[in-house]
Amino acid sequence: MYTLAVILILLASLILILIVLVQNPKGGGLASGFTGANQFGGVAQTNKFLEKTTWTLAVVILGLSLFATISLPKQEIEQSDLTEVINTTDFNSAPVNPVQINPADANDPNADQ
Repeated sequence: MYTLAVILILLASLILILIVLVQNPKGGGLASGFTGANQFGGVAQTNKFLEKTTWTLAVVILGLSLFATISLPKQEIEQSDLTEVINTTDFNSAPVNPVQINPADANDPNADQ
C-alpha cells in the first residue's frame, strides 16, 4: 500500500506541475486561446477548471501523503550489543579497575616520569 501511495503522489505531482505550467497568472495561458465569447466553455470556464483542478490535486497529494505516512511499513529494530550490555550491567556496583589519583602525585609535575 505504501508503494502504491508513493506512486500516486508522484503521478498527482506531475499532473499538478503540468496544470500550473499551463496557467498564466495574468489571465493568459491555456485560456488565452479562447477569444470568442460564444465558444463552448469560454475563457472563464477554462480558468475555473484549471483552478479547481489545481486545488483538487493539492488536496489529493496532501491526503495521499498522510495515507503514505500511516501505511509506512514498520521495521523491527534489532537490539544491539551495546543495548544488551547496558541492560545487563549493574550500575550500582563499583567499577572493576577504578582510576585512583594520589593527591601527592597531582601536585608533582614529575610524577609521570
